Amino acid sequence: MSDVRPSDTMRALGVVQAEAPILHRPARRFDLPAERDAAQQVLEELMAAAARIAGVHDFAKGMGIAAPQIDIDRAAAIVQPAEEGADLVVLLNPRIIDCSVETDEQFEGCLSFFDVRGRVPRPLSITVEHTDLDGSTTVTTYRQGLARLVHHEVDHLDGHLYEHRMRKGVAPIPLAEYRQTGTAWSY
Repeated sequence: MSDVRPSDTMRALGVVQAEAPILHRPARRFDLPAERDAAQQVLEELMAAAARIAGVHDFAKGMGIAAPQIDIDRAAAIVQPAEEGADLVVLLNPRIIDCSVETDEQFEGCLSFFDVRGRVPRPLSITVEHTDLDGSTTVTTYRQGLARLVHHEVDHLDGHLYEHRMRKGVAPIPLAEYRQTGTAWSY
């Protein structure tokens, strides 16, 4: 049995951990299209980080990473949905503009404190306004597991960790107690 904690593995892969100040403040937005090259560079760094992380951990629920998690103070994130062959979701300057009243509460993990999992209530549907590299604005609605993943990443860009959304009195559980690794969310 390995003595290496999952958070140590993430740190070694370049993921900043929960105590880092960059994770607790809103990320700087891009001025697009003027900062197109800078945004493209951040997206490339996010994709490289996601590839490194996917090399050591299987994400049955999908996976996302936000620029602040790799110590870049910019409003960019990517989400790889769980469904095989699904397109990568690219989020630049995302802002949630609508949420469903219907919610559910499921376990989430976070690369920035990967030693625990927490039950997080989230809307079943969210609508997000985000900017494309050419400066145009796109509005996209996400549902169920993808809504959960996107909401988690938008939270990172707003300076929030999922534990801030957990019900009062509920704490994350150690990974050793979590029994749903490798299973998809259920709806």
